[in-house]
Amino acid sequence: MVVSKSWTMVKHFDGEPKPEDFKLIEKELPPLQDGEILLESVFLSVDPYMRPYSGRLMKEGDVMIGSQVGRVIESKNSAFPVGVYCVANMGWTTHFISNGKELNPLPSEWPESLPRSLALGTVGMPGLTAYFGFLEICNPKEGDVVLVNCAAGAVGSIVGQIAKLKGCKVVGSAGSDDKIQFLKDIGFDEAFNYKKVGSLEEALKKASPEGYDCYFENVGGKFSDAAVPQMKDFGRISVCGVISMYNDAVPPSGPYIQPLILFKQLRMEGFIVTRWKDRFVEGQKQLLQWVLEGKVKYREHITKGFENMPKGFMGMLKGENTGKAIIQV
Repeated sequence: MVVSKSWTMVKHFDGEPKPEDFKLIEKELPPLQDGEILLESVFLSVDPYMRPYSGRLMKEGDVMIGSQVGRVIESKNSAFPVGVYCVANMGWTTHFISNGKELNPLPSEWPESLPRSLALGTVGMPGLTAYFGFLEICNPKEGDVVLVNCAAGAVGSIVGQIAKLKGCKVVGSAGSDDKIQFLKDIGFDEAFNYKKVGSLEEALKKASPEGYDCYFENVGGKFSDAAVPQMKDFGRISVCGVISMYNDAVPPSGPYIQPLILFKQLRMEGFIVTRWKDRFVEGQKQLLQWVLEGKVKYREHITKGFENMPKGFMGMLKGENTGKAIIQV
């Protein structure tokens, strides 16, 4: 008998998620049928997208959405022998049964020297988000000046390093001095702590007086209000997220950017990474190669214990992590 533990959403979030919004439940799993696989979660991901998408995709009482790296512990499917590690999207749960259709085994060339949790970060969805969202929308050219906010996070830190590989000058913004040091360590040319500057506009001008060719947007809100006016003509803006606005019950009003888009002839495009699902293998292979070659560095913020899933999620939304936020069971 295997008992699975799962975290459910008691009620839809009102503002910032709170501990009482979550409930831990247990369920006995049935015996495997032919073609089925039993997996146990080893690493689970907490990501910003869970905050807005929980309201769109979930009903109250549902298991929280999310992905994990799971290990096969019992199998009646020859394609998934015991011991194989897979990425799945089964939510915040410790054990689950699959028919294999929604499982993505880790690449066969995955080296033992790399933690398998990277399949949820640098070589997983966040890395692919950075890879395709930056390269396909910003279309960087050598010599471009690139601005990345939330730059010490799972996506932003990879965007900045890819931009450096493409010969760009990279400016990053983050919310602590430790994060700024991390950005400098991984090659950002300029970085500033947005919580300590007197004026975002002045900080951005100081970092790049000539303006910005590319802007990778993770924050939205007032940061965007300050950044868009400093775009160069024909600049490209890739909108990946707006984490500063996810908890707003009423969207704030702000400056209108349409005149700037018009007269600077900017291109601003939002995206969901699944747009490039048919190219994920390509992106994953390149990211893995860059990591092994030392061209892309990573950092993980590990929270141990499945019981701490809500704490890890809420902390990530508050910016407590540097690099990818991971829960280790």
